[in-house]
Amino acid sequence: MLILLIEDDLDLGAAIVRELKAEGFAVEWERTGSDGLFRAIEWDHDLVILDRLLPGMDGTEVLRSLREKKQVPVLMLTALNRLTDRVKGLDLGADDYLGKPFELAELLARIRALLRRSSAWSDEALTHGDLEFHFGAKRVFKGGKEVVLRASEFATVELLLSRKGRPVSKQVLEERLHEDFGKFQSNSLEVHIHRIRSKLGHDFIQTKRGLGYLVPRLGGDT
Repeated sequence: MLILLIEDDLDLGAAIVRELKAEGFAVEWERTGSDGLFRAIEWDHDLVILDRLLPGMDGTEVLRSLREKKQVPVLMLTALNRLTDRVKGLDLGADDYLGKPFELAELLARIRALLRRSSAWSDEALTHGDLEFHFGAKRVFKGGKEVVLRASEFATVELLLSRKGRPVSKQVLEERLHEDFGKFQSNSLEVHIHRIRSKLGHDFIQTKRGLGYLVPRLGGDT
């Protein structure tokens, strides 16, 4: 999987590149809108991460010009995080929109979600013990029998699986649920996690005091 990052912030860009490479992605990084647009058009990428505020040609111009030439999943990053800004970015053709500041765990989860929507990952299945997850169809099987998860529960499972073996903070989980599903009370997270455990097994999600929640790595996982 090859990802193109178009980001002028050197510290943030370097952190994103390191994280993506650690997750097994190949990454190309451009720091201006014009250079990023040229590379996005001339080479094939599985996904583009595009900062909205860029020197010279800004992210909205890059996105508009890119959509005239080809279709590729685009995740837009921006400090302009008002509803009107998000709507404008999506209307221009962005597939997802992530406001700054953000945690790299959420960025990775959104990247994986976008890639799963593309044809390359549409049929991907992941196994974890006796659990089998079909992300494209949003279906889960336990011991061969289907388990029905709510949309919010599946989103939480997807985020935790994207960071398997590493904790995801309660803040990240709460913010993601609030953004995707509306009002979400902090004291509801424990109940939310309990419901998932009751369906998928108590040991599926572990609590790491002071760090958050994680799905542990198991031998034989795919």
